[in-house]
Amino acid sequence: MKFALLNDKRIEATKGAKGICPSCSSELVARCGEIKIHHWAHKKKCDDHWWENETEWHRNWKNRFPKEWQEIIQHDRSGEKHIADIKTKEGWVIEFQHSRIEPEERRSRDSFYSKLIWVIDGTRLKTDIKQFKKIIDEGHLDAPSLLLLLVSFPDWSRLLMDWKNSNSLIFIDFGMEYVNNQDLWLIYPKKIDGNILLSKFSRSAFIQYLNDSEFGGIIDLIINPIQKTTQEYSKEQKKRNNELLSEGLSTQFYSNYFLFPQNILEKTTLPNNILKKIEPPYL
Repeated sequence: MKFALLNDKRIEATKGAKGICPSCSSELVARCGEIKIHHWAHKKKCDDHWWENETEWHRNWKNRFPKEWQEIIQHDRSGEKHIADIKTKEGWVIEFQHSRIEPEERRSRDSFYSKLIWVIDGTRLKTDIKQFKKIIDEGHLDAPSLLLLLVSFPDWSRLLMDWKNSNSLIFIDFGMEYVNNQDLWLIYPKKIDGNILLSKFSRSAFIQYLNDSEFGGIIDLIINPIQKTTQEYSKEQKKRNNELLSEGLSTQFYSNYFLFPQNILEKTTLPNNILKKIEPPYL
C-alpha cells in the first residue's frame, strides 16, 4: 500500500512513520528497507479481501498517474467498499493485477466497478508467454490492416482462460519480455462466436489518453467500431456459410472459411498510432 492516513491526510511510508488503513482503519507499519519499495503493511489482514501485496510492477504503473488518482476508496449502494488502484477524472477505474485471480472475484470486480480497465502482468509465468506466442502464431490476421487478430478460444491458455467472458477492457503487459516494450495487448470485451479479438495497443497512448481524460473517446473511435464491424462480419459469414453448406460443401470447409477474416476493417476509420500493426517479432 502506498498511502496511509494520518490525521485525515494521506501520507507515504517513511522510516518510523505511523498511519492507518484508509479502507479498514487498522494500524499500518511503514516498511522502508533497501530492497523492496517503501510501502505500508498491515499488522493484520486488511478487511478489503480484494487487496493484494504491491509489487514494483504495481508501483511503476501507479506512478504513471497523478497521486490524487491513486488508491481511491470506492463504495456501492450496499456500503461495500474497496480500494481502486486508479480512479481517473473520467470515472475509469484501473486495476493492476499481478497475481492470479479467481474468476468469481474477477466477475465481482467487473460488476462492482461500472467503468473498469484491467492491466494484467503477463510476465508472472514463463508458460503464459510461451502460450501467448502460440496463440498469435495460430491466430487469423485481418488483412490488409494487420490491426486485428481473431483467435479460436484457446482452452489450453491459462492466462486467457482466467480472463474469458469479461465485460471490461483487458490489457496484457508483457514488460521487458516483449521485444518492443511500447505496446500492450488488448483483449476486446466480448467474444465473437466463441472467438477472441486481440490488438496491439500503444502503451504511451494508453497512458496519455487516460491522463488527458480522453479515454472515453478511444472507446467511441476504436473499441465500439471494431466490435460493431466484427459482429456484422460474423453475421455475414454465417449467412454465407449456410449458403455454402446448402450447396453441399463440407463442414470442414465451413469452419475454415469462417475463421479467415479478410478486410473486415477496410471501411472502419481509426486514429493513427494507437493500434499497432501485428508483425514479427510478436513477443
